[in-house]
Amino acid sequence: MKDPYSIIKRPLVTEKSMNLTSAGKYVFEVDKDANKIEITDAIEKVFKVKVAKVNTLTVKGKLKRTRGAPGYTADWKKAYVTLEPGQRIEIFEGA
Repeated sequence: MKDPYSIIKRPLVTEKSMNLTSAGKYVFEVDKDANKIEITDAIEKVFKVKVAKVNTLTVKGKLKRTRGAPGYTADWKKAYVTLEPGQRIEIFEGA
């Protein structure tokens, strides 16, 4: 089993993700190879909350140019985590 801290890379704090927190949804950047079950277990262990649902998507890398040579940034995985009613994660609440 993978370490929960290697599965969850960072929380995504954007305007869109902060609007979702009122509905009990939180957004994280996660390991590209992690599946929904591993993400659920990692969130429950790290933040001590109950997860109701996890939706994932792979964000494709963007085309960038460095010294005139084109290249792509790395692909990464995003997870939308929905918590059980009454649960919340403190780091998103500013406490």
